[in-house]
Amino acid sequence: MTTMTAPAPHVPVMLDRVVELLASAPDGLVVDATLGAGGHAEAVARARIGRFGHATMLGIDRDPDALALAADRLAAVDGLRLHTAQVRFDRMGQVLDDLGQSRIAGILLDLGISSMHVDRPERGFSYRQDGPLDMRMGPDAQRTASDIVNEASEGELATILRRYADERFAARIARAIVAARPIDRTIVLAEVVRDAVPAATRRTGGHPATRTFQALRIAVNGELEALERVLPDAMERLVPGGIAVALAYHSLEDRIVKRAFADAAIGCNCPPDLPVCACGRVPLVTSVVRRPERPSDAEVDRNPRASAARLRAVRREPTPPERP
Repeated sequence: MTTMTAPAPHVPVMLDRVVELLASAPDGLVVDATLGAGGHAEAVARARIGRFGHATMLGIDRDPDALALAADRLAAVDGLRLHTAQVRFDRMGQVLDDLGQSRIAGILLDLGISSMHVDRPERGFSYRQDGPLDMRMGPDAQRTASDIVNEASEGELATILRRYADERFAARIARAIVAARPIDRTIVLAEVVRDAVPAATRRTGGHPATRTFQALRIAVNGELEALERVLPDAMERLVPGGIAVALAYHSLEDRIVKRAFADAAIGCNCPPDLPVCACGRVPLVTSVVRRPERPSDAEVDRNPRASAARLRAVRREPTPPERP
């Protein structure tokens, strides 16, 4: 990967709301598990320094370029003690254990793809700009989009498109990809997908390749599997009153976040005819927002990529006393 030297174009999504939530968390370590350019982290750190006089944060990102950029940015924040880790966020627990930190005051998961990735053609995320079919968010990814496109069977490709993008023309697109191999450029793949989709569909909605590129990106980076693993660990590690915030940008991410937060908020699940609780289960968290929050119209006007964002947040309940 090349070193990123230009200023990051990434605009933090729903920044004021994220800062409001994480600034309200108790004193302690806050994790930005998707550090990116550090926009959210800087604003959260400054708010917590204003409240507590200091802030401690752990910034996690798979991309060494983004991590270096964010570290430089956050070095200018007086009163911030910053730890960083170049790993996928589902390894957060291991990083915390290595730091000797068993509990956290808050965590942010800003999911999906960063504009820093989309706007750099050499990363291979964009169907609008020519570049190699890469799509790795970090060098730890074991395969590229080119590996999947050129090596997966037609059936495997169709499954990826259905599972990770709900692509209704998955079979047609997979068949066209196999017939057009080898494919090693983003523009070529986008044209193959466009030609595979019925002409009537091409004239409506967005670019026909949008879902295919989303599915391949998710498959390359193991995004959904990582999210399913990190959410339970994150909530378990929250101190009482600690806050977990997640920003999702498509239904697959949001569904996982919604389910994990809802499961952790469930208390007793004994049969209703039992006179007393036998399971002993108590809610781990409570929802801070009843419905997923959306960016304002003004924010979407300033930053169109924020339009798909859905914010959910939970607060850790006080730890109940152990039953004798």
